[in-house]
Amino acid sequence: MTTTIQNPTSTPEVPVRRRRPVSGRTIGRAAALVAGTVLTLGPVLWTVASALQSPSQSLGGGSLFTNGITFDAFKDVFHQVNMWLLLWNSVLVTGLVAAGQMFTAALAGYAFARIDFKGRGLLFGIVLATMMVPLQVTIVPVFMLIRGMGLSDTLLALILPALPTAFGTFLMRQYFLGLPPELAEAAAIDGASPLRTFRSVYVPLAWPGLAIVGILAFNYHWNEFFRPLIMTISEQNFTLPLGLVSLQGNMGTGSVATVLAGVVLSMIPAAVVFVFGQRYLREGLTAGSNK
Repeated sequence: MTTTIQNPTSTPEVPVRRRRPVSGRTIGRAAALVAGTVLTLGPVLWTVASALQSPSQSLGGGSLFTNGITFDAFKDVFHQVNMWLLLWNSVLVTGLVAAGQMFTAALAGYAFARIDFKGRGLLFGIVLATMMVPLQVTIVPVFMLIRGMGLSDTLLALILPALPTAFGTFLMRQYFLGLPPELAEAAAIDGASPLRTFRSVYVPLAWPGLAIVGILAFNYHWNEFFRPLIMTISEQNFTLPLGLVSLQGNMGTGSVATVLAGVVLSMIPAAVVFVFGQRYLREGLTAGSNK
């Protein structure tokens, strides 16, 4: 009888995996993604590159790599406008509006979601209907009301009318409806009042939804131009988008870089808020998919 001794040092054959051919659908999706990225980031990169050129070179549209990098346009912005005052006004108005909308949206959303009162459905329908009314339709009545209160040409004229938010109320109502109602029953058994239940139980769980309201409110009101144009007259009350309009005089002299440098400076705070708040934004948008 013969036995065959295998060589212990021999390695077994590893099956070779064949790569699947790339389908046309995958190529189409990748091409659409690349095209969308270019269309989205292209203007932003061009704006930043043009702002980093000297004012005399920006009109010709020269390349950033041939002209070099200079910060002369940013210095011109601070020389031509009171940039620090504009930044302070925008930060104050936008920050208070974002915090106020988070507060009012949380209260109203919780009331519509968890408190049973007469006419709740009708009142919520009226709140939703206000989302269909353009801002241009209500700006004159709001301006007359603000002037009657003696608040015209003040920062409060920009803050107070923006505190109620129909979209934030709708969003927080849906978010509170997604939270377990048993939490309120357990808190009531422990002797907690409705206000204590709202403050100590539901608000900590609703932070992702509140973050969405705050981030969207900040981005919208940071770039808002129409209401500051109507509500304010004095330059000391101008916000950043309204104050940067004075830079358009540089277009006549060919200094496109100065105008674009102001645009880049106005984009930085909104980009910072998005970078630090994107985790909460992502959690809030995907919270309902795991329920």
